[in-house]
Amino acid sequence: MNAILVLAAILFILMTLIGGKKGARSFFAIFLNFGVIIFVLFFMNDPNINPIAVTLIACAFIGCVNLFFINEVNIKTITAFLASIMTTIVLIVFIVIIAEKAMIQGFGEEEIEELSIFSLYIGVDFVKVAASVIIMSTIGAITDAAMAISSPMREIHYHHPDISRKELFQAGISIGKDILGTSTNTLFFAFFGGYLALLIWFKDLSYSPGEIINSKIFSGEMITIFCAGIGVTMVIPITSWITALYLVKRGNSADTAE
Repeated sequence: MNAILVLAAILFILMTLIGGKKGARSFFAIFLNFGVIIFVLFFMNDPNINPIAVTLIACAFIGCVNLFFINEVNIKTITAFLASIMTTIVLIVFIVIIAEKAMIQGFGEEEIEELSIFSLYIGVDFVKVAASVIIMSTIGAITDAAMAISSPMREIHYHHPDISRKELFQAGISIGKDILGTSTNTLFFAFFGGYLALLIWFKDLSYSPGEIINSKIFSGEMITIFCAGIGVTMVIPITSWITALYLVKRGNSADTAE
């Protein structure tokens, strides 16, 4: 516990010194997002509530915290928020179908022994829970990519107010291409970093490559990575289109440069 407090204090000091007020707000945003996740877990236990609907509401709150609370309400955060929500809605349909067809819901064989003493008949649709987990795993990457595109597009339009909508859209696409590779690779290495012990266990159990790929835990995480990558890819043209449309329509009077 002391180590956690020390690390949290160091993180807060560094974020405040380097990021100023935004850095401090970013630190407190972590706890706000944690509260949203607790909210989701609380309502997912109710069999009468659709977990996907709760997750979509939670994603909207997370987007508000990550965008409006940290960076305040301005044209950059508004366009990034709209693009994030549109991308998430489109992605939900795809994720629900994939989660059902891939049969990644529930627990894997490696987890059954530890959970065998508990009853799994809790009246919760595990397919929807699996879809909700994937959606929650993608929203952070989507909002991050949306903000990374809308912010430089705003600066481009501010310094070149006569730029056309098409040129501004192409600039957004070009920015998106630069961040696409790093964003998807970050998701990939985040999985292997978090599940390195599991991969070592697979090796000790002499799992074949086919058994590893077809294990429920591994396949579920890989599907999450791919869905997050699809979301990051989709948000690039959506953010570029919304931001270009909004900026060119309203002009420089829509927002003040920061």
